Amino acid sequence: MKKQAGILFPISSLPSRYGVGDFGDNAYRLVDKIANAHIQIWQILPLNPLGYGNSPYQPLSSHAGDEIYLDLEDMIKDGLLKEDEVTYFYSDYPFVAYQEVRKVKEKLYTKAFSRFQETQDYLDFIKNNEWVHDYALFKVFKKQNKDKTWLEWEKEYKYYPKEQAFTLILFMKDIQYQIFLQYYFFKQWHQLKAYANQNGIQIIGDMPIYVGLDSVDVWQNQDNFLLEEDGTPSFVAGVPPDYFSKFGQRWGNPIYDWDYLLKDQFAFWVERMKASMQMYDTVRIDHFRAFDTYWKIPQEEPTAIIGEWKEAPGYELFDTLYKEIPDLSILAEDLGELREEVYDLRDHYHLKGMYVFQFHYQEEFDFEKVIVYTGTHDNDTLVGWLESLDKDDYKTLQKLLKQYLEKDMYQKIIHYCLDTDASQVIVPVWDIMGEDSNSRFNVPGKIGSPNWEYRLLSFDKFDSYLKDYQNMIEESHRKEG
Repeated sequence: MKKQAGILFPISSLPSRYGVGDFGDNAYRLVDKIANAHIQIWQILPLNPLGYGNSPYQPLSSHAGDEIYLDLEDMIKDGLLKEDEVTYFYSDYPFVAYQEVRKVKEKLYTKAFSRFQETQDYLDFIKNNEWVHDYALFKVFKKQNKDKTWLEWEKEYKYYPKEQAFTLILFMKDIQYQIFLQYYFFKQWHQLKAYANQNGIQIIGDMPIYVGLDSVDVWQNQDNFLLEEDGTPSFVAGVPPDYFSKFGQRWGNPIYDWDYLLKDQFAFWVERMKASMQMYDTVRIDHFRAFDTYWKIPQEEPTAIIGEWKEAPGYELFDTLYKEIPDLSILAEDLGELREEVYDLRDHYHLKGMYVFQFHYQEEFDFEKVIVYTGTHDNDTLVGWLESLDKDDYKTLQKLLKQYLEKDMYQKIIHYCLDTDASQVIVPVWDIMGEDSNSRFNVPGKIGSPNWEYRLLSFDKFDSYLKDYQNMIEESHRKEG
C-alpha cells in the first residue's frame, strides 16, 4: 500500500461566513480538495463542548458535541430557519471570536428549535444515546447557576445526581432544547464523515485522556475520580517541567480513581471509547503515557513542579477495551521523555505512536511504528520553529535536507517527512501554508486567547499551497513505485 498522506485541519479553522468553521459547505469543499490532492487522512481536534479557555482538552462532556460547529444553512434547508433571518457575522475576523459567535448562533438555534417537530429519527437518537439527557440536564443547571462550575452550584443542583430533590418539570423545554442541539450535531457530523469516507478519506479524531473537572462526566460519575467529599479534586493532572515549560504543566483535570475503575470493569472508559469509535475511524489519545504512569499533583500546588509518578493499570484497561470493542483503532500520542514501559504498552497492542519532526529529526527512529508529523497543534509552526533555531542546529538541518530542491526550508521538511518509511504522514494546515508563529494554534501551559483561535478566511491561499503538497505526495508515490 502506498504511503498515506494526511492533513491536520481543525473544524474551527475552516473558512466560514459565520465566524467559526462548521459542518457546512466549506467542510465538504475541503474533503473534495484534499481527496483530489491524494490526501487520505483528515485529522481533527476534539469536537466535544469547549470548556475553560475554549480548550478542546477541557471538555464539558466526553460524549456530547459542541453546537458551535452546527451548519446554519442545513437548518434553513430543513425549514427551521428562513434565509432572511440568517446574515453573515464575524466572517472577516482573522481569528475565532468564540463568545461573540456563540451569542449570535444561540439566538438562531433558539428560533430553529421553536419550529422543530419531533421525528422518529430524533426519538431514536434519544433512545440510542442514554448520555444525552444527563448532558442536557448539566447544561440547563449550569445556565441556572450563572454558568459557574458545578462545584459552585447551589446545593440542590450540585447534589442532584444523588438526591434528586426536586422535579424537572419546569426545565423540560430547556432540556429538550439541549437534546435538539445534540441531535443536529450528530446528524450533521455523521453526514460529513460519511462523505469523507466515500471519498476515500479516513477521519482521525482526538480524545484528551482526561476529562474536564467542570463536566457532566465528573458531576455524574464522581466515584471514577479522586475527589474530596465536596467534589473538589484531591489531585490534578499535568506533567512535570519539560520542553514546553520550566514549571511543568498543571492542567487541573481530576485524576482517575484507577482502583475503582478496575473494580467497575472500566465501564466509564468502555462507554467513552464506544462513543468515540462511532464518531471517528481512528482515535488519537492525547497523553497516552498516562496509561502507564501519570503525574499526580496535589490540588493545593500552584504549579506542576511538585508531584509523583504513579502506575496505571494500562494492560488491564486495554484488554477490556479490545474485548468490548474488537474494531478499536487507536493512535497513541507518545511524545516526551518516556520510560521504556510506555513503548512496551504501545507495542503490545500494535498501536502506532507519533514522530514529530521538530522533536526527533536528529534521532534514529523505527518509522514502521509511528505516524510522522511535521508538528502538532501544540508545536510552533514549522516556519516559527525554524526562525528559533541557532546556527548549528540550522546547519545540521541543511545537511539533512540538502537533496530537496524546494525553495523554502519548511517545504523541504514536509518532503523529507513524506520520504520516510512511515506508512502515514500528517501535516498541519499552518505548516502546509508556511505560516509563521502568529498562526500558532496553541501554546501549552497558557490559557485563553490567542490559543485555539487560528482560522482561514478563505481557501484562496490554501489552494496554491495544497498544490505544492500534492506534488510532493505524487513524487513520494512515484519513488515507491
